[in-house]
Amino acid sequence: MLRIVQESNALPFSFPVDPSATFQPGQVAQLTTNGNVIVCGVSDGTAPLGIIDDVKTNAFTSNAVDEVLIIPATGVINSNGRLVTPVDIKAELQNPSVVERSFTSDVDVSLKARNGVITVLAGTELNFDNAGTGTPDSIRVVVSYTYQVPNIPGDNSTAGTGRVTVWVSRIIAQTDQFETNQRYPLNCPLYVSEAGMLTSRQPTPNHASIAICTAPPTALHTSLEFMLL
Repeated sequence: MLRIVQESNALPFSFPVDPSATFQPGQVAQLTTNGNVIVCGVSDGTAPLGIIDDVKTNAFTSNAVDEVLIIPATGVINSNGRLVTPVDIKAELQNPSVVERSFTSDVDVSLKARNGVITVLAGTELNFDNAGTGTPDSIRVVVSYTYQVPNIPGDNSTAGTGRVTVWVSRIIAQTDQFETNQRYPLNCPLYVSEAGMLTSRQPTPNHASIAICTAPPTALHTSLEFMLL
């Protein structure tokens, strides 16, 4: 998804599309070659060109940001005097078909990506008082991840023209094409990941910032707002 909030007077550019590339609006573009022809595909972070405003994919993805799970647990006291769960506990995320590399959690859990099921391991400390009794009776887990949207087939908006639209001038926009396993403080510099996603992580010292965060993603508004520099 790409939503333009504010744009300059410059129009986006159009480039011949890399026939082997797949992408969604909001990913970052990069020029490459196909034989003797210069074409445009998805950036690997080393030579970003601009923001893609077309789609060429077999499946769409979306994000869950700071999803909270309250998992009831019966605690036992461990050797440190802490209440912990004596057994593994499973819980379902709101969405299955999780992109495994995108998953992050504030509590150590294991993930079954296809089914969207997490397992809190035995020995995990109870950290939440759901009943309000003053004694922890649950484990509160906060997760973020990208997932494949079910029952919506992919699309190819470049099929008719063989060209892809790329914003290269300064814009302010919102997208769901960012790394959910990173945090996005206001005004933080944004780089390009190896998969062409915006990220606050600098992959290497040679990767330059291409944007700044103008509004972080939240549980209620899961898009990242940014200003392209």
